[in-house]
Amino acid sequence: MIDGVIVIDKPAGKTSHDVVSAVRRTLGIKKAGHTGTLDPLATGVLPVCLNEATKLAGFLTGEDKEYRATMLLGVRTDTMDTEGKVTGRSDHSVTGEEIKSVIDRMTGTIKQIPPAYSAVKYQGKPLYKWARRGIQPDVRPRDVTIHSMAVENISFPEVTFRVACSKGTYIRVLCSDIGDVLGTGACLSGLRRLRSGLFTEEMAVDLNDYTGTDQKEALIKKILPMAELLPLIATIELEDHSAIKLRNGWQPSVEMLRQHDLPLLKAGDMVKFTHGGSLLAVAEMLAPVHSFSGFNGKAQAARIVRVFNNGK
Repeated sequence: MIDGVIVIDKPAGKTSHDVVSAVRRTLGIKKAGHTGTLDPLATGVLPVCLNEATKLAGFLTGEDKEYRATMLLGVRTDTMDTEGKVTGRSDHSVTGEEIKSVIDRMTGTIKQIPPAYSAVKYQGKPLYKWARRGIQPDVRPRDVTIHSMAVENISFPEVTFRVACSKGTYIRVLCSDIGDVLGTGACLSGLRRLRSGLFTEEMAVDLNDYTGTDQKEALIKKILPMAELLPLIATIELEDHSAIKLRNGWQPSVEMLRQHDLPLLKAGDMVKFTHGGSLLAVAEMLAPVHSFSGFNGKAQAARIVRVFNNGK
């Protein structure tokens, strides 16, 4: 079975679902899913989880992202990008220094209201479905973090900038907000995701570079093994008998974990269990390692949250 993550360089004009379907069809697999939607306008890093790796998607979607974005000054649209209906125009002029000053002030934790045309749900329905009916629900602002922003090019009326941000940040909204502060209005005209967590554009495969069997071979060569994912989580390599017990529903005990050289794990920390280089499970620590001496050896030390049938 093919398990792991393949990073696709999503082309413009395709939905993230289109890309996942193409990967599934090329590899001949049934289970695949991406770790974070890119709008059809956008290009770049789209990690696709394959088979057993789909169980890891929840651990990968919360990672920080990095983008190169281009915004069009003087134009407002209902979708906050150039694919929407124009709702306003302005010929108000600004200087490059004013643009850089506003962008510099946008870093840190800020409030964002999800755009009307987005997959965020309100009363069980995506916002875009409400928008298509002409209804604009009162959606609460969300906290997002802009780690860094830097202008790369100004060629009026367009401005290209690079931004590193937290999960859930809408670059469309960021462009619109910058335009409002400048007094010009603005919308997103181009977007490329450069990084999603540990996945970078250097890892990405462009499906348009290959056809037929060459495409399948290229994808297989680029699959990232499951054991290499979640690199910041501590790893415990299990012996044969412990691996068998874990696959049969066993929960890690204090006695078992004492046999390993453990880092200073705390209650709530995540840990990976591997066997022969394959990822077997991900677990949550129930107690800090430094307190093990006060527990009975048979006491449960960690709670298994994911078990993988065949992950390499």
